[in-house]
Amino acid sequence: MSGEPQQKQQDPSAHEQMMDSEKHVKRNPHGNFKEVEASRPPWRSQDGWAFTQTKKPDWKPGEGANDGGESLKHDHVDIDPYQDGRPATFNYKLLISAIIPRPIGFVSTRSKDGTSTNLAPFSYTQVVNHDPPVFIVGYAGGFDKAKDSLRNLMESGECTINIISEHFIEAANATAVNAPYGVSEWALTGLTPAPCKDVKASRVKESIFSVEGKLMDTKEFESRGTPGKKTGVLAIIEGVRFWAREDAVNEDRNLIDPAVLRPMSRLGGITYGRLLEGIELPRPDWEEYKKEAEPAGLAQPKRDGQ
Repeated sequence: MSGEPQQKQQDPSAHEQMMDSEKHVKRNPHGNFKEVEASRPPWRSQDGWAFTQTKKPDWKPGEGANDGGESLKHDHVDIDPYQDGRPATFNYKLLISAIIPRPIGFVSTRSKDGTSTNLAPFSYTQVVNHDPPVFIVGYAGGFDKAKDSLRNLMESGECTINIISEHFIEAANATAVNAPYGVSEWALTGLTPAPCKDVKASRVKESIFSVEGKLMDTKEFESRGTPGKKTGVLAIIEGVRFWAREDAVNEDRNLIDPAVLRPMSRLGGITYGRLLEGIELPRPDWEEYKKEAEPAGLAQPKRDGQ
C-alpha cells in the first residue's frame, strides 16, 4: 500500500510456531470450506437494520426467563479447566464459542523507527472505561514470543483500534493469512491507511469508527497447567482521539448509528456474526418498578445466594 512501510524480516521459527498452533487448534471444522460455503444461501444484501419487540414485551417483575421454564429442564455439566489431560486449547475453543458475540479490534501498529507496520484483528478486545476512555486487547503468547502487533505497540506505545464492518470483513480476515515475513498486510487487504493526529500508526479509512490509542500498561499471564510458560499479554490502551464517519454519528457526536456501522462480531471457530436487529429495553426506575414488585411480594431482603 502506497505510503506504508513494509514489515521487516523476522525469525521464521516464530512464524512456524504460529502456524503449528493454528493446525493444532483446528478452528476450521470443515474439510473443503469453499465447497461448504458454496452450498449455503448467498449474502442477503437487502437485509437492513431493524428494531423488533422483545420476545415478551408484557414481561412482569418476578416472571424470570421468557422460555416458559424450558431452560430449567436441562442439567449442566461442570468443567474443570485444569483437569488432568485436558489441553489448554480445549479451554480456548470452549471460551470463544461461549463468550459471544465479541467485538473485533482491528489493530494497526507501527514500530518506533517507522520501518515496520502491522494490521491484525483481535477478538479479545473490549472497552472498559469512558473517563478516561480505556480499551483492552488480549495477545496470545508472552513477551518473549511477541508478534509484530504487540512488539510494535510496546516499542512505540501507540496504535489505532478500528471497528470492522460488513463492507470490509473479507479484507480484514485476509490480515490473518500466514504470509511470508516482510509482506505488508495493508497491501494484501487493499484497505486504505489514513493519517491520525495524535499517533503515528495509520487508521483504516474504510472503518466507520476508529480510536487513536496510547499504551497505558500491560500484564503478562502464566499457564496454570505448565508453570513458567507465558500464555498471553493484556494490553491496556487509552483512547486519545476518536474518528467517526460523518453519516454514522449524530449532531452531538455522542451516538453511532448501528444501521450505518453494521459491525461484524466474532463467534466460535471460524464463525462471524452480523448485527441486523435490535431491541430497546429502558432501565427500570424503582419508583415505577415497585408498584408491581411490592404487591407481588418481590421486594425482599437479600439472602445468601440471592
